[in-house]
Amino acid sequence: MKNTLSLLILSFLLLSNSVQAQRLREFGIEPGIMKPGSLNAITDVPGVKVGHKTLLESGVMCTGVTVILPHGGNIFQEKVPAAVFVGNGFGKLMGTTQIEELGYLESPIVLTNTLNVPKVADAVLDYLLKLPGNENIRSANPVVGETNDGYLNNIRARYVEAKHVVEAIETAVEGPVEEGSVGAGTGTICFGYKGGIGTSSRVMGGALKDYTVGVLVQTNFGGDLKVDGYPVGEYYRKQRTKQTPEPPSDGSCMIVVATDAPLDTRNLKRLAKRAMLGLARTGGIASNGSGDYVIAFSTAPELREKYGSGSLTTGAPVISNDRMRQIFQGVIEATEEAILNSLFMATEVQGYMGHKVPVLPKEKVVGLIKNR
Repeated sequence: MKNTLSLLILSFLLLSNSVQAQRLREFGIEPGIMKPGSLNAITDVPGVKVGHKTLLESGVMCTGVTVILPHGGNIFQEKVPAAVFVGNGFGKLMGTTQIEELGYLESPIVLTNTLNVPKVADAVLDYLLKLPGNENIRSANPVVGETNDGYLNNIRARYVEAKHVVEAIETAVEGPVEEGSVGAGTGTICFGYKGGIGTSSRVMGGALKDYTVGVLVQTNFGGDLKVDGYPVGEYYRKQRTKQTPEPPSDGSCMIVVATDAPLDTRNLKRLAKRAMLGLARTGGIASNGSGDYVIAFSTAPELREKYGSGSLTTGAPVISNDRMRQIFQGVIEATEEAILNSLFMATEVQGYMGHKVPVLPKEKVVGLIKNR
């Protein structure tokens, strides 16, 4: 009864805080030169779905799961082209070697905390094995990424269970994406402030006008924060006293990139590299203790590899190198804005052992930027 009451009170407080949480563009700040999609989210890429499972109990549990589905079908049966880029490898991204070798993704992408990666991978395997049509498969490659939420969450308890993973997968939807202190971002910290889940997108123009690139991030890293180019971190560093020490620079960032542009694994790898430039725009430095990974995939139906098809060759047309510039620009801008959205949408949580992390002082930051 006591735990239930605590959860109700906490839910009310978080709901109250979420009213004040607004995305970056709602404050009139529009980074970059390209236009976002209608949702300004990874789900602007047709068919992409996102699901969360948030596990939150005041003072104890502050973690969760976030799932990204490239399409609504059986992903093992219809694998999508994919690539991985490692900005800094202090992390536990499971499933990378098969993507590197074969160039395809065959499972949902699941984000969680560091110590739950094996448990989540096991749950994804069970999910894939039980899907209709997969009765005879003997191998599957779950892809699970993480950041360490051990300051706000009792990470050693490993709260995430198989049922939470399956719930996140089965409730994943197209449309608006929940951001901030939800899912895998429930217990994360970014630039010394409450981090979380963030997303953004960019639509192409000209000959590429039919295509979109979208990004979702799980932010848990440090550096010297910049918002739309303004050195917010430098400003607050100058205000800092001995009683308010500099926030840590280590941590991690998981970046998931989706596009409906027909890109092969080679150009998806090039696209993934550019996402790190978006992280750099926000002041992230991929420090020694940071696990910074990018997973990029294309949803183009004509490029999917059908399991057991026995095709002798592949020959679907792909975007040429000379046409990649605009897509590169789009992923840089979308990554930058997704990270900033994770900060602007984050709400305060009551963490493990009473630990707290302040939310970004949005109104003050916006005032600094508009008066520069």
